[in-house]
Amino acid sequence: MARRSLKPILHHLLRPSRLSSARSVTYMPRPGDGAPRAVTLIPGDGIGPLVTGAVEQVMDAMHAPVYFEKYDVHGDMKSIPPEVIDSIRKNKVCLKGGLKTPVGGGVHSLNVQLRKDLDLYASLVHCFNLKGLPTRHNNVNIVVIRENTEGEYSGLEHEVVPGVVESLKVMTKFCSERIAKYAFEYAYLNNRKIVTAVHKANIMKLADGLFLESCREVASKYPSIKYNEVIVDNCCMQLVSKPEQFDVMVTPNLYGNLVANTAAGIAGGTGVMPGGNVGADHAVFEQGASAGNVGNEKVVDQRKANPVALLLSSAMMLRHLQFPSFADRLETAVKRVIAEGKYRTKDLGGDSNTQEVVDAVIANLD
Repeated sequence: MARRSLKPILHHLLRPSRLSSARSVTYMPRPGDGAPRAVTLIPGDGIGPLVTGAVEQVMDAMHAPVYFEKYDVHGDMKSIPPEVIDSIRKNKVCLKGGLKTPVGGGVHSLNVQLRKDLDLYASLVHCFNLKGLPTRHNNVNIVVIRENTEGEYSGLEHEVVPGVVESLKVMTKFCSERIAKYAFEYAYLNNRKIVTAVHKANIMKLADGLFLESCREVASKYPSIKYNEVIVDNCCMQLVSKPEQFDVMVTPNLYGNLVANTAAGIAGGTGVMPGGNVGADHAVFEQGASAGNVGNEKVVDQRKANPVALLLSSAMMLRHLQFPSFADRLETAVKRVIAEGKYRTKDLGGDSNTQEVVDAVIANLD
């Protein structure tokens, strides 16, 4: 009998495994953790139904332990229907597409209403370089944590006399302190080294001064984390010239919107940056940067919306639900598709449609 060569066997045993990045220590669930979880789904406006539909397909392909309760909500409604709020209160978690906010006309933003009704006081946007996606700057890995319920978004405006409008910026010790605590707790739990507070206290000495005072008090309780401060206009200049210097950034409401969208544009575009809004009891996950989250009619008609941001936000959601292996599988598959470069939507320099990107992600699932 001919002796079988050991070379093919050794080659098979020693070749790099696709699972080489798997966790070295297993996640030990509690009994019952594998039970499917209900998630409220709001497809929203514009590209929203396309990108939320992409998430549904990928979740089905992974057999992820979630199922969706879908509600039809649009930005031109007067308010979010009570049954939608009740669903989120019950499920604790929501995934949403963009809701278009009309400009002017006294129409309030449903996005702001959702944050206030559920007290989703912390917005988190993760802006980072993706392998295979060329950008002007490398080594960008910024987490922008934004206070979500007060500041210029308080909605307190009135016309004093014809031609004179007064808009109030409300800042409180309570909200400033809790967003600072969230930012430092996030940094501590995620092995982040620096927290930077963004402000305009040189002009708004009382309002932003209160915000800085709160951040400093919280920083003193985290001696292992470096704390610094930057004025918002200098922050924007530093972001576009040397973004790699930033780690975790904590901001009041309006500045956070501007900083997060700027950081997203620097790191690869708003179509690939994940994010979410969280409070003590509820969380809503959506595209991280607000710019482009509704898209335009041409993108919708051609069905070429980029689903990457919401897919990565869904991975964040799966971790929030304590399904880490599903989150890892989804995130790894998305990053493989970006790195390969074959299937990309127009905003990333390609010509693929949404479904082609989804199919590629599904094909790369382990």
